[in-house]
Amino acid sequence: CGASFQRTLAQLKKRNVRWKDAPQRYKGLGEMDADQLAETTMDPRHRTLRRLTVDDAEASAEVFELLMGNEVPPRKEFIIQGAYEIDTELIDA
Repeated sequence: CGASFQRTLAQLKKRNVRWKDAPQRYKGLGEMDADQLAETTMDPRHRTLRRLTVDDAEASAEVFELLMGNEVPPRKEFIIQGAYEIDTELIDA
């Protein structure tokens, strides 16, 4: 787990926040069992809904095309420019 995640866990422990299981991460909902979905994603007490707009969808499509499209030079430039702005504390170890 990354340093940021570890700091968050430490802060929760200091506040005596308890949890029954260790926190887990998933890349997608397809990795979760039905009972895990029922307790988290499907439970209104534990989920956050965010309204997305057409602008969000358009921006997402542009980024998706940049990162997954056939044109390599723009993707390479994006990676090179972003490399200098990265916060290494946010990278999982």
